[in-house]
Amino acid sequence: MLGTGARRGDHRGGGGRVDHVELDDGRTVVVKRDPSVRAEAAGLRWLRVEGGPAVPEVLAVDDEWLVSTEVPAGRPTWETAVEFGIRLGTLHAAGADAFGSPPPGGPAEAWIGGAGMRNEPRSSWPEWYAEQRILPYVRCAKGLDTGLFDQVCARLPELAGPAEPPARLHGDLWSGNVLWAPDNAWIIDPAAHGGHRETDLAMLALFGCPHLGAVLGAYDDTAPLADGWQERVPLHQLFPLLVHTVLFGGGYAAQATEAARRALAA
Repeated sequence: MLGTGARRGDHRGGGGRVDHVELDDGRTVVVKRDPSVRAEAAGLRWLRVEGGPAVPEVLAVDDEWLVSTEVPAGRPTWETAVEFGIRLGTLHAAGADAFGSPPPGGPAEAWIGGAGMRNEPRSSWPEWYAEQRILPYVRCAKGLDTGLFDQVCARLPELAGPAEPPARLHGDLWSGNVLWAPDNAWIIDPAAHGGHRETDLAMLALFGCPHLGAVLGAYDDTAPLADGWQERVPLHQLFPLLVHTVLFGGGYAAQATEAARRALAA
């Protein structure tokens, strides 16, 4: 795919099979094998905007394999977290054609943790979020009070807060998809689409992003959030919690239920 041979490889795990491979020309690249790599490649290209977070470059892709540049190893600091918040605001402001619009040239499906999702454009975020994110997973999950989630969907137009234009989202921005390099933070493994910018921020909070306060403070200073955004965090965390409920069961059903109740009470 790259016109050069490989000297050695180092399997690091991750979604699908991920290897760090040293090439004969001296470069080290990341090689990923997964059915979703074309969607991931389109997302990575779409997220590379001027002034936005650092994103690995796609070097080659086919129906099974994705080769991208390696992210330099570092550690999270307050300074890089502030910079990340600023750059994330710039990425979101780059916008999208509609809620649910996929990256240009990419398939309509997006993937999180092996779960495929539709991305069919809509003009209304509440309509799209209910139809393509919440309800499909509520129907697949076990141990949920479906009536509770029906209430959330029915009230989404009022729960969603002030209307905003579609943002350019990473779409799966949990802490494991933020890699801290010496000078900045990189984002990897996107499920990119047009969506509500509060979704990426809520995902960062769900699984413990380092220096989260610095990230959110810098973001809000750069791209001020609408009043009440903190109270809407559970609403935006509903979808990833429902995905985890379907994939892993266990306590995620209780967490999804609690998030739905908090969203209704906000």
